[in-house]
Parts: sequence; C-alpha cells; structure tokens
Amino acid sequence: MIDVVMPQMGESIVEGTLTKWLKKPGDRIERDEPLFEISTDKVDTEIPSPSAGVLGEVLVEEGRTVAINTVVARIDEKGEGAAPSQKPAGAATPPPPIPSSPPLPAAAPAPAAGEPSEEELGPLSPLVRKMAREHNLELRQIKGTGAGGRITKQDVEAYMAAQAAAPVPPSPAPSVHPTAHGEAAPPPPRVEAPKARVEPMSIMRSRIAEHMVLSKRTSAHVTTVHRIDMTSVARIRQRSKEEVKARYGYSLTFLPFFTRAAAEALRAFPIVNASIEGNNIIYHNEINIGIAVALEGGLIVPVIRRADELNVLGLQRAIVDLAARARSRQLKPEEVHGGTFSVTNFGSNGSLFGTPVISQPQVAILGVGVVEKAPVVMDDAIAIRHVSLTGLTFDHRLIDGALADEFMQKIKSVLENWSEQVL
Repeated sequence: MIDVVMPQMGESIVEGTLTKWLKKPGDRIERDEPLFEISTDKVDTEIPSPSAGVLGEVLVEEGRTVAINTVVARIDEKGEGAAPSQKPAGAATPPPPIPSSPPLPAAAPAPAAGEPSEEELGPLSPLVRKMAREHNLELRQIKGTGAGGRITKQDVEAYMAAQAAAPVPPSPAPSVHPTAHGEAAPPPPRVEAPKARVEPMSIMRSRIAEHMVLSKRTSAHVTTVHRIDMTSVARIRQRSKEEVKARYGYSLTFLPFFTRAAAEALRAFPIVNASIEGNNIIYHNEINIGIAVALEGGLIVPVIRRADELNVLGLQRAIVDLAARARSRQLKPEEVHGGTFSVTNFGSNGSLFGTPVISQPQVAILGVGVVEKAPVVMDDAIAIRHVSLTGLTFDHRLIDGALADEFMQKIKSVLENWSEQVL
C-alpha cells in the first residue's frame, strides 16, 4: 500500500484543508491523475495521485484540516483493493472495529461557539475562519463563489469591502438626565483608546519568521552590490514591449533579463548553484530558479525549472504564470520545491537595493534593485544611463567574496553587452 500525504505547499505552510475527494474507495486511479483538492493559506489546487492502483482507504474526510505530511489515504498498487461492499437495504450497521494500526490523524478543532459548522457552509479553509474571527464576521451572510459554493478568501474580502462602503446611520445624540435638584448630570468620563493592539501572528507569518531565523542561524550571510548599466537592455525592451503585449498579452519587464543573466552566470559558476549538506557540497545538475512573489501577509517562491533552457520570452511567460497562480492560490506542490537559486525583485517597489535572506538550503540569492535613469561618468563626460544596483547575498561558508564578485561581473557583462533580440 502506498501512503498519500498532505503536501507542503511552500515553506511557510504547516497545514491544509482537504476540500474534496475526486475518487472514492475502490476506484481505479492512474499515476498523476487528480485525487483530491486542498486549500491552504496560499494555494487552492488539485493533488495528483503518487501511484497507479486502486484507492484502498480514505483516512481524512472532506472539510478536515490536517498537518502537512499527514497520511490522508492509501493506494493499493497491485490493484487488488476490494470495491466498497453493498449493504442490503435495512441491514443494521455493525459497530466499527477497534483499530490495531496507528490512530487516524487528528481532525481539525471544532468550530468555536457561534461559528457555523462545515455541514452548513461546506469546507472552510483555516484562513477564512481566521478572517471571520478577527473581523467578527457572520459567515452565513457571505455568498461563496468557490467550488461547490465554498467561501473563499476573496469572498470574505469582497463582503468586508461592501460593508465598509455601506452608509453608517447617524448615532443618536446623548440624552441628558436631570438630577433630583433639576441640574444636568455630568457627562460620563471620557474613555481613551488603547495605545496598542495585540494580535497573534498568522500561521503563514509564523512559518516565514521561523524560516528566516533558521536561515540567518545557518548561513554566514554576506552581500555584495554592483552597479549595472541596463541601457542596452532598456532599449531592446522599449522596442519590443508593445509587440510582446499585443502578441502574448503580458508586459515585458526587466526581471526575465536579470533571470536570464543569472542562469548564464550559474552555468559558469556551478558552486553558486550548489547547497551544503553537513560537510559535503551538493552540486545540482539542473538550474532551478525561484522567483519571490509577494502575497497578502507573506510571500512564496515558486520555481522555474531548467531556467537556463529558456529565452527571455519563455522566462517572462513563466514568471507571469507562476506569479498569477501564486496570488490566486493555484500552484502545484512541485512548483514550490526544488529551487537551487533565487531571485527577488524589490526594485519593482522602487527600492534601490537590499540584503535579502538566503532561502535554505540554497547558498545565494540575487536581489534586483530598481532600474532608473541616472547620471553616469563615461569617457570624462556625464551621460544619462539606465542603472540598477543589484546585489548577491551569499553563504560565506561556501562562497568567498572574490568568487561572489566574479559571479556578479558575469551577470553585469551579460546585461551590459546584451545583443539577443526578444522577438
């Protein structure tokens, strides 16, 4: 029997809600065929079967929230699992046998008093319940637009926006009660607003915090920053971006150019694409570049696999697709694991440069600063050029400063001497 587990959809995810089974016990299933649907704080997606066979038993029912790596079902690879027995009409249901195997995974805690049950509204993700508790919302009043009418995060946000836009009725004027001698009573003492508000971190935020502290505790972080003349790239992008938008429907940004240059440098310096395991260096044969995507209340780093095999358009398409599905919580489990190097584009928010934290077990991350026009000295004259301050944060346990600068000089050379056409 093959165990089917709740997958981890990103570093900061610790649990998921199994929203729907797509097969029932006794059904035949092929490898990679969708088996069940899950919902987490970041992703709603279908989970494929890890093996071909017959679905032998389901251990977690629909609507339950369980920790990652919890066994949710078992598949009989030999295909000998018996189909569910048909019970004669009117036959009594025998009591369930006492399990001799390990106990089933603990079910999610029951809804708090006053919360609607999942029998009323269908499966609810941990994030939806958390939002309802934090904002004192009545979930029964929210119309769900998810699969089977399930209430999604977007439904809650839309409801809150509609409530905020609704007119507020005026408050009645405070009444004044005369005293026994006919004098007006003094107004009640003024209550000052609290000077601080305390709320617990979300599960996503807690996991990100743990991951960042672990990385700082593990790697000896050092950052080197280089100024890159992006004028050649800017000109090619300017010539191509309207046609790219018209032909493919997405904008051409600077990020795929940086990613392409990083892939070239990783081929030239494979140690930057490596990882550390104890006292061993693991050299990865594939260049899988993670692209940091900001989410509400957190971030996720989906991975472009074999990024060195893609041109600028292929990288732009992959970036747009992964970012859109990350924000709509449609990423697949394999798309958030296996990165060997990462790129974060804080320049999209106007930042000049930063010192990002390495994503373990990787040994480096490229931080891309904003591309903007700036005065530059060229041949003893002042010229206006497109410039970016771009940095490499690296693990000094494996990479020394000289090697890190050689890696950045390779990226700088590729970008400043760009000649490859986009279209």
